[in-house]
Amino acid sequence: MRRVVCPGSFDPVTNGHLDIISRASRLFDEVVVAVMINKTKQGLFTVDERMELLGEVTKEYGNVRVDSWYGLLVDFCRVNDIPMIVKGLRAVSDYEYELQMAQMNHRMAGVETMFMSTNPLYSYLSSSLMKEVVKFGGDVSGLVPDVVHDRLVGRLRES
Repeated sequence: MRRVVCPGSFDPVTNGHLDIISRASRLFDEVVVAVMINKTKQGLFTVDERMELLGEVTKEYGNVRVDSWYGLLVDFCRVNDIPMIVKGLRAVSDYEYELQMAQMNHRMAGVETMFMSTNPLYSYLSSSLMKEVVKFGGDVSGLVPDVVHDRLVGRLRES
């Protein structure tokens, strides 16, 4: 079985994330979307909420499962017998950072990294930007899945 992981914080998941997950699901037998836990950052959504939202927006893909992990991504790969990471690249600056990570992951555990260029429609999207736009009253409809949009707007209006 060809298995791959798409890691990220997904706080919240955007249509750019979904583009990469969808494309990976057509190339691999199983795609594991891993919500990576960073205890030094306070997320807008809890890890469980992010996993729930990801499960909802990826349910149409029969070969995608959602999981979470605290620690090194290569350890997640070892535990789950995953030989490859898929990462979306939006810009050259993403490549510079991700290349370092890919090289370290390969050195540490022999895990390969496949880079996918992001669809130009989504190349400017980031979870941080989506939160900032909504926080100041902007509309991100069409940039995040509808269910995420509703939860994002609701959450930011609470605060």
